[in-house]
Amino acid sequence: MSSRLLRTARLGLFLITTLSAGITIATGVQAAPYAAMVVDAKTGAVIHEENADTRLHPASLTKMMTLYIAFQAIQRGEIGLDSVITIPSAAAAQPPSKLGLRTGQKIKFRYLLRAAAVKSANDAATAIGFAISGSEEAFAKRMNATAQAMGMRNTTFVNQHGLTHPNHLSSARDMTVLGRHMIYDFPQYYNLFSRRTADAGIKQVNNTNRRFLAAYEGADGIKTGFTNAAGYNLVASAKRGDRRIIATVFGGTSTANRNARVMKLLDQGFASPAGKPATGRAPALVAAAPALGPTSGAHTIRVSGVVRRSLRPQTRPGAAIAPAAAPAPVQVASASGIEDALAAALLVSAAPAAAATAPQEVPARVAVAAPVIAHDDMAPETAEIFAEAGIAPETTPQPRPTERIMTAAAIAPVDASRMQAVPEVVTRVSTSGGRLWGINVGRYNSRNAAERVLIQTALNEPGALDGALRRVTQRSGGFDANFMGLTNESADLACRRLQARGAMCFMIGPS
Repeated sequence: MSSRLLRTARLGLFLITTLSAGITIATGVQAAPYAAMVVDAKTGAVIHEENADTRLHPASLTKMMTLYIAFQAIQRGEIGLDSVITIPSAAAAQPPSKLGLRTGQKIKFRYLLRAAAVKSANDAATAIGFAISGSEEAFAKRMNATAQAMGMRNTTFVNQHGLTHPNHLSSARDMTVLGRHMIYDFPQYYNLFSRRTADAGIKQVNNTNRRFLAAYEGADGIKTGFTNAAGYNLVASAKRGDRRIIATVFGGTSTANRNARVMKLLDQGFASPAGKPATGRAPALVAAAPALGPTSGAHTIRVSGVVRRSLRPQTRPGAAIAPAAAPAPVQVASASGIEDALAAALLVSAAPAAAATAPQEVPARVAVAAPVIAHDDMAPETAEIFAEAGIAPETTPQPRPTERIMTAAAIAPVDASRMQAVPEVVTRVSTSGGRLWGINVGRYNSRNAAERVLIQTALNEPGALDGALRRVTQRSGGFDANFMGLTNESADLACRRLQARGAMCFMIGPS
């Protein structure tokens, strides 16, 4: 009897121990730390944050950076969508989720992009890194350089896919920054993240985020992630009307739990006042990069660059004004420079040749800037940038506004006898001060591609390129994207900053 009781007790103890271990294992899988971030995509206003700067495992959110660099490489001509890639053994050996690539297999680059974005395939992401940089280590170095340029201060990348590594870490804030860059820097590729299914060359693949995309009104991306160490992660974006909200969650306990949290956060975002941060934190620019030197200043990008009103100069003490013959209008650079990037970048029909040469000390007229005019060559993705910024291009040019000579005589009447003797005094906007230099940031196959690069570069480097004129010049080999009207020092600084980010840049001297 006692022997039977002893066996029963031992069996009971074994069952209790086994169940306890099972509960511990399950809890360990789902006990990843929680973090969240919600922002207004257009303004960068922070609506909600919780543990937003805690360094956590990003899992497959990593693939957003892998894809960002892939799109960047395509734009720079390093690789093409139809480039044929030979799969390395390191890619074929990756664990699921995977496309099922084999060592030595050949596949077009576009299919790797689709598999990584839609199915979150680890083998495809690894193959992308090898195709661009030749090794996992070299590509990780480029990932980290790009992250630093974006201001992702709590992120270090070790691989292209996001599988757990003790040094492969990021934060909810950093992944939100990366998501915003993906949306605004590469709108022509962003649609990949909203596809429910995609042709990945060797098979059709389903979107890992399809349940959320189907369940939430306005949802259009962007990336899921899961590992035992990370929990269930998601950077999601939704657009309703002209407003877009981005929500990021780290550490969900299941797909359903993660999706429910993100939906609640997006609801909170859409319910908040547009453009006003609920937490009081200053909004970040869409493409802001950290300052690399003491010479760069903080600037705010205005949504509209249209000049509504031009102030007249005050009368100089003791100065008399004499009438003068009306001089010819002179094209001048806007003093706000980069602030007017979005409104001015697509005025490709303007002839800025005179603005790039040394200005003459002659009276000038200042014309009110015209609204952005839509033209036949405007790319859909470029138009999307203006749509996201809330700018509606005009379909036909507006009549040229009446010009006024900006003189003190226009402000107050003066004695007629004095007006006969004193020459006219004029206020003018000038690019004087040695602004005879420029920089080239690449040659592209189309004018639209060059325009997009100029817009992105201007937003990325507001300090170094303040006051520069954007110019696309057609050459026999393509379209040059240039910034003109810089000093020797500012051109050198701009190139050094861009080259530090991995971008191509060379200086253009006075002609």
